[in-house]
Amino acid sequence: MPRYSQLYDAILKGDLKTAVSTTQEALAKGADPENLVAESMVPAMDEVGRRFEANEYFVPELMIAARAMKGALEILRPLLTQKGAKPTGRIVIGTVKGDLHDIGKNLVASMLEGGGFEVIDLGINVSPQQFVEAVKRTNAEMVGLSALLTTTMPSMRTIVQAFKDAGLRDRVKIMIGGAPITQEYANEIGADAFGENARTAVTLARQLMGVC
Repeated sequence: MPRYSQLYDAILKGDLKTAVSTTQEALAKGADPENLVAESMVPAMDEVGRRFEANEYFVPELMIAARAMKGALEILRPLLTQKGAKPTGRIVIGTVKGDLHDIGKNLVASMLEGGGFEVIDLGINVSPQQFVEAVKRTNAEMVGLSALLTTTMPSMRTIVQAFKDAGLRDRVKIMIGGAPITQEYANEIGADAFGENARTAVTLARQLMGVC
């Protein structure tokens, strides 16, 4: 059982109000913000991901759990910054140019945040140059590309090439995902990984960072 079990349970149930109040109470009692993340929030989101993969949770449950996690994280983020706490990794994520779908991308972003990553979410309809510029600006180690339409899949290939042209490809890992995407397509365009769902994306991101 996590040390801060009330926070863990609140995130698992998607109880935003309790997640926030429990985080505030724990801090008032002297809890370490890094411990709150590592010992309650990350395990809770890992369990949410496991339940989602096992068809015990569905998209609505995933979304409210992510909302509860984000509510707690908003309180902790300034304290973590003050302490100089290092995230598991830094990832720039977005839906590729021409594609306006963001539900899947938002779920992945939330799960990555819950997994201890710093996420720079560029939103939808993101051009190759915007991805490249974001990596230069933030020194992110990873990029996550999402596409829901077969017509926008070629943008992923263009983005991979844009990182090569910018001389950044060797230092950034590229993960792709979305309904029409396959491992074969990831191999074809030279991406580093294909995330089939939100939980898989977190596992792969950790592997790419060498932390699991």
